[in-house]
Amino acid sequence: MAVAGLAEAAGKLLDGRNGRRGRAGAAALRSALVDLYEFWLGKAAAAAGVGTARSGVALVAVGGLGRRELVPFSDLDLVLVHNGAPGVGRIADALWYPLWDEKVGLDHAVRTPGEALKVAEDDVRTAIGLLDARHIAGDAELTARLAGAARDQWRRTVRARMPEIAEAARQRWRRTGELAQSAEPDLKHGRGGLRDLGLLDAFATAQLIDRPGEELRAARELLLDVRTELRRESRRERDVLGAAEADPVAAELELGDRFALARRLSGAGRAVAYAVDVALRTAEAPRGRFGRRPGRVPLDDGVVLHGEEVALARDARPAKDPALLLRVAAASARATKPIAHGTLRTLADSAPEPRSPWPEPARAALTALLGAGEGLVDAVEALDRTGLWARLFPEWGAVRDLPPREPVHAWTVDRHLVRTCVEAARLSADVARPDLLLLGALLHDIGKGRDTDHSEFGARIAVQVATRVGLSTVDRAIVEGMVRHHLLLPDTATRRDIGERETVERVVTTLGGEPLLLELLHALAKADALATGRGVWTEWKAKLVAELVGRCGETMRGKPFTEPEPVDHRQRELVARAVRSSRGQALVTATGNLATVVFAVPSGTHLLAPAAGVLALNSLDVHTAVLRGHDGGRSGVFTASPRFGSLPDPALLREQFARAVAGGLALAARLAEKEQTYLAPVTPPFPPRVLWFDDETRGRDTVVLELRALDRIGLLYRVAGALRECEARVRWAKVATLGGSVVDSFAVSPEKGAVDEGWRQRVEKTVLRAAS
Repeated sequence: MAVAGLAEAAGKLLDGRNGRRGRAGAAALRSALVDLYEFWLGKAAAAAGVGTARSGVALVAVGGLGRRELVPFSDLDLVLVHNGAPGVGRIADALWYPLWDEKVGLDHAVRTPGEALKVAEDDVRTAIGLLDARHIAGDAELTARLAGAARDQWRRTVRARMPEIAEAARQRWRRTGELAQSAEPDLKHGRGGLRDLGLLDAFATAQLIDRPGEELRAARELLLDVRTELRRESRRERDVLGAAEADPVAAELELGDRFALARRLSGAGRAVAYAVDVALRTAEAPRGRFGRRPGRVPLDDGVVLHGEEVALARDARPAKDPALLLRVAAASARATKPIAHGTLRTLADSAPEPRSPWPEPARAALTALLGAGEGLVDAVEALDRTGLWARLFPEWGAVRDLPPREPVHAWTVDRHLVRTCVEAARLSADVARPDLLLLGALLHDIGKGRDTDHSEFGARIAVQVATRVGLSTVDRAIVEGMVRHHLLLPDTATRRDIGERETVERVVTTLGGEPLLLELLHALAKADALATGRGVWTEWKAKLVAELVGRCGETMRGKPFTEPEPVDHRQRELVARAVRSSRGQALVTATGNLATVVFAVPSGTHLLAPAAGVLALNSLDVHTAVLRGHDGGRSGVFTASPRFGSLPDPALLREQFARAVAGGLALAARLAEKEQTYLAPVTPPFPPRVLWFDDETRGRDTVVLELRALDRIGLLYRVAGALRECEARVRWAKVATLGGSVVDSFAVSPEKGAVDEGWRQRVEKTVLRAAS
């Protein structure tokens, strides 16, 4: 009975926030929650018989309540400490059950000080948790004795436990990723999050490092405020800040929009992650016997491995050697060993920016760094934290911690660029100029963050950088072309008919007929996609891009263009069967989870809309559709893959398509029902938009229509119906999915008459209505 109404009181705090907004409101809410729970726990402890001074029983808070950092919907971490007092089990029941009745999350234990210390000796998390022990009620002397003994035990044992502590942290980071430079950061468990701030506090308690300074205190307050508001906004236990919650959280905390918030979080996460890395290296550093220093192993000119860190050789002269900074970073990346903090400080104080144009040794060291693989990420991070990366690339500031605008991206723009270099390094053996591939990978999105075409703007920046690092005029042009056209191959392959001569010739002309640029762009397209996020570089996209590159390469070498067979034997047979039976026919083949579905209908019968509707009904995402007329009928070849699960039964697809063509399948109603079942209502991040492209396909009266819209089940079906309504003939269609949005491309022409402005306006209006 003592805690009746606790949940209701907490709910009122969440609704009221004490009338305060912004960062102060979040801090006030945490303070009010702590006061509320302490008040109720004090009353509950008294009612349960915990007693007062020297009673031999104490209620102790650890975790968020112990640190006075309690955020909404957090469990209470409580320990009932006793010295063998009788009836402690009854006291514990009297404490815990009312909290459970109020549906308060509870992590509890009942222990003597000796038992608590024994558990802490065997479990690192418990040992660190006891460092936050704070008295709530009962015997204060007992609490003080436990807290003091826990701190003493931690100081005695922490060095021996460092391998376990470090490995547990690294396993957590592998599971949750990084807070900094992540599109959806985990505020608590991610690398650079609140758990890592707890580690720093624990190391400071053991006197392994100094107490966190102002930068880390500010990072803690920011992370706590965002976590507080995230949970208040979502009304549940949640630590991952998604794009949907970021805007209201930023607005409530008066931190601008989600992009401004993301940059602040990324900066805080980087500060915490760097401090933890340094702390772990300091604590893990081996202590030689009799004061013997670790050995120094040469790695490069002026660079050594000192123990487990990359450092300057004794005879190194940073002020006189413009390439030394890059050699240190490259050695660190290749060896996957961190750069010593003192070395970074020395380089920051004395290393000059290489003069333009860079000497050849500096360019070689840059290539070695960019091609080092996974170690590049930490090496660039170390340089960036100390201002050295900006000394080499002043243009980097515009993309540092810049959140992605597209939901398909998993990283901030700067981390994406570095990750693209990591992926490009794996492709170095496949290209003639790996040095240009790596530099293009580093710069391909450098133009983002401005209100202009990032490829065009980035190309101008790339020329500046290429000139500064000392590339020749010819090589500068290649790097400029890579940045300007880095989206050309994947966009063309996924949005146009690559079997058409016009498509191939347009790509070849755009690239100036340069085979090396084509080769490098092919590798960059793969590296870029792999560094974007999971599932962006698919087997289907790889096949399309490779086919486009192959056709372009043949054209550049002067080989005559080979027109693809308009209708193969499977389509001819299926069309003949559809004409004979006057029914829709379908044939399904599959390679892995990618299906090729051939549909056929008699002449005068619609094909695209019923085919798209049946595929959507079976949760298949359409990638391409090519439609052809032949011998009194029409055929369409669709490539599609399951949105989730496996491919449906081919017999079911055949039966449903025949019914849909005959008008016996209520596709519109069933798709609307399916959409309601699988999709929650979504506010589109942008209105649907139609773009027109002339002269990109064969035929004087054929144009390309691009629809950019929010992805929805049955979208292609509805758009196909809109095109049919406008009497627009579709030759081919391609669908490119980008996270939650799509770019649907259609080669269309009027059934009657010519392409004129009136027809375009009618088609555009009808398609937009269907997509809304």
